[in-house]
Amino acid sequence: MPSAPKKTAQVIIESGNDYLGALKGNQSGLLTAVEANFQAQQTVQQIDKGHGRIEKRTLSISHQLDGIPDFPGLCTLIRVDSERRIYRANIIEVSRETRYYIASFVDTAQAFAERIRGYWGVENKVHYVRDVTQGEDASRIRTSPLIQIWALARNFALNLYRNNGFQNMAQAQRRSGFSLNTLKDLFRMK
Repeated sequence: MPSAPKKTAQVIIESGNDYLGALKGNQSGLLTAVEANFQAQQTVQQIDKGHGRIEKRTLSISHQLDGIPDFPGLCTLIRVDSERRIYRANIIEVSRETRYYIASFVDTAQAFAERIRGYWGVENKVHYVRDVTQGEDASRIRTSPLIQIWALARNFALNLYRNNGFQNMAQAQRRSGFSLNTLKDLFRMK
């Protein structure tokens, strides 16, 4: 297992803070141990409907750390089983996924479910806009200082749009691209 996640967790704990993080393939030893030894102690379910899909998430937590490798501050293991049903043209597509998380603090399954869901809401909101609306993932810019400059410019544009009351970033971008008056308003120019 790479030492970077452990070092990061150690720094977080030493600074007097807590962490809640997803287990991924780069922590394969810890992930494998959690998958093999997870024993649910508390479970909560959430169901979300919208945009032509139904998503059911079952979040379970465990404080049983037997068989789990030592990790700084680790207190809670979390498993999220999700099932997504998407309705398209009279066909139901079903996908299932299991994700694992670790935390350095103790809380209820409901509280962890809200924290994790809240994080994904922010992640999806920001990533979707930056990727789909602004085309960030399709960008061919690979030169070190330009990557940061363009990221800063994209963030600046999003902040300007939101500061001027736009809820829909694609619409804000279109209006700014088609109208000099909209750009003047964004920059408060006469």
